[in-house]
Amino acid sequence: MSLRAIRVLGLSCFVCLCALPGAAAPNASKISGVVVDPAGTPQMGATVLVSSEQLLSASPVQLLTNDRGRFSTSMLPAGLYSIRVTLAGFLPAIEQHVEVNDQHATLLEIVLGTVFSSFEKLRRQSDEPVSMDDWTWVLRTSAATRPVLRWQDDSISLDPAADIAAMQDSSDSAQAQQLHGRLELTSGADHPGSIGDLADSPATAFVYDVGFGGKSRFVMAGQFSHEDGSAAGGFAGEWLPSGLAGVGPVTTILVRESRLGPGGPTFRGLRLSHEDQLALGKIVSVRYGADFVVAGFNGTTSALRPRAEVAVQIARNWQASATVATHPWLDDAVSAGALQSTLDTLDAFPTMLIRNGRPVLENGLHEEISIDRALGPHADLIASVFHDLASHTAVIGRGGSGSPDYLQDYFSDAFAYDGGSSSSGGARLVYRQKFSNNLSTTVVYAYAGALAPNGITSTDLREELATRYRQSLAAAFSATLPRFGTKFTTSYKWLSGPTVSRQDAYGESLYHVDPFLSMEIRQPLPSVFPCHMEVQANVGNLLAQGYVPISGGDGSVILVPSYRYFRGGLSLQF
Repeated sequence: MSLRAIRVLGLSCFVCLCALPGAAAPNASKISGVVVDPAGTPQMGATVLVSSEQLLSASPVQLLTNDRGRFSTSMLPAGLYSIRVTLAGFLPAIEQHVEVNDQHATLLEIVLGTVFSSFEKLRRQSDEPVSMDDWTWVLRTSAATRPVLRWQDDSISLDPAADIAAMQDSSDSAQAQQLHGRLELTSGADHPGSIGDLADSPATAFVYDVGFGGKSRFVMAGQFSHEDGSAAGGFAGEWLPSGLAGVGPVTTILVRESRLGPGGPTFRGLRLSHEDQLALGKIVSVRYGADFVVAGFNGTTSALRPRAEVAVQIARNWQASATVATHPWLDDAVSAGALQSTLDTLDAFPTMLIRNGRPVLENGLHEEISIDRALGPHADLIASVFHDLASHTAVIGRGGSGSPDYLQDYFSDAFAYDGGSSSSGGARLVYRQKFSNNLSTTVVYAYAGALAPNGITSTDLREELATRYRQSLAAAFSATLPRFGTKFTTSYKWLSGPTVSRQDAYGESLYHVDPFLSMEIRQPLPSVFPCHMEVQANVGNLLAQGYVPISGGDGSVILVPSYRYFRGGLSLQF
C-alpha cells in the first residue's frame, strides 16, 4: 500500500466522520451544588468554573450561582473534574478530583472562606484536633463501617432524594478506595516466549498500597515463581504524588530476575519510567513520559523509550490527537486504580532478544494521528493513520534449532527471535458502543504491515521474512452478569494472510484485542474471609490458529503471532 493510498484512506475516513450527526459525550452526567459562606448562608452571583482533569477534555464550563446559591452544569462526560469558585469579598475555593459518572448527578457544597475565618482557624487551640481539611465523615452505610459521603459540619441539604441515590452509588466507590492490597495465585504467564516477561509457571504476586500520609501514595508489588530449581521474580513500585492513578506525575520502577535452570545463565532487568500531563490553554492537553530500560544476559544492553501525545478539542464532539510512542499508555489499568496499574507493571518489560550473540531489546516507534467523533451518549468512532518503524522485531516460535540467536524460554517450549527491521504505514477504524453498564463492544478494522514468509529459503531465518500488508477485523465483547457478578470478555481478530509478528501491535494493546480467539472470565466468590475473593481464567488463541511452519538452514520451526496459553488463578483483595 503506497503512502498516497494511505492518505486517501485517511481522508476518506475523515469525510465519513464529518457527515455523522453530533451528539452528547459518552457516559454523560452533571454536577450540581450550592455555594455558602462560613455561616452557611447561600451566596448569589458566585462564579463557578468547572474544568475536566482528563487528557481529552472540552473547554472549562463557567456558571453563576442563583439567588439560593445553587448551580448546575449541563451534561458532562464521565471523569474527574476540578471546581473553582470565586466571589468578591471571599477567598477562592477549589475542589479537585470531583468524580462524575452516568449513575446520578454529583452533589457538592462549597464553602467560601474569608481572611477573618482563616485567622480564626489559626487561633485554634494547640490541643484541639486538626483534620487535614474541613470535611468530616457524617454518612455511613452502617455503624462501624466505611464512610460513603463527606459534607461540611454546617451543610444544608440540596436534594434529599438525590442524596440517598448518591449515598447508595458511592458505597462501591468507597469500597474500592479502601482496598489496600491484593494477593494473586496464578498458574503461569499470558505472554510466554520472553525471559523478561512473567515466568510461565505457577507464581504468587502481591500488591500493597503503602501510603505516606497526605495525598501522596506509594504502591509496591512483587511476584515470585519457582520451577525445577529455577527461580524468577520481580519487584515494582509506583509513586503517585497526587494520590490518584492517571492524575499528575507518576514514577515507576521495575526490577526483574530469572535464572534459566539450576546451572544456567541469569537474566536481570531494570525499568525506570516517569510520565506526566499538562493543559495548554482550554482546548489543548499534553501527556508525555519515557522509560529507561537496562537488561543483562550474556552482556548488557540499554534503551530509552520516549512517548508523547497531544490532544486538541476541535469541537464539542470532535477530538484530534497526535501520538509518538514506543508503547501505549495503560489507561485501562489506570482507570482500575493504582493497585491494578502497579500489578500490570510487573509484566511491562520489553521482549529480550539475541542478535549475533549480543542481547538486544525489542523496539519500535509508533506515530499516529487520530480523530475521535462522539456518535451518541454511549458510542464513538475513531479513525487513525499511523506509521510503525522497528530495528528489532520480536518473533515468537517453537521448535528445535542450534542457532545461538534463538533465545529459549526456560519455563515453556517457546523461544524469542529477532526478526530484524520492519517499516510500514497503516490505517485503523474503531467503533465502540456501550449498551449498558454490563455490556459493551469494540470493533476494529486495520490495514497495516507485519513480518511474513517471503518464499525464499535461506540458512538465516531473518532473510526468509519480509514486511507484508494484511487486513484485519476484530471484535471484542465485555459483559457482566448482574446477579452473579461474573465478568466475561471475549475477542476475535481475523487476519487476511499469514504473519509471524503482530499486525498493528499498538492498536492491539490499546484496544485489548489479540489475534484470533481469546477469552477472560472473572468470577467473584462468596465472602468467607474478610476480603474480596475472585477466580480468574484467561485463554489466548483458543483455536491454535495462525501457526506458520518454516524450514531453513537453521532447522524446522513454527512461528506464532499469538501464542496459545491458559492462565488461571485466585485473587484476594483486602
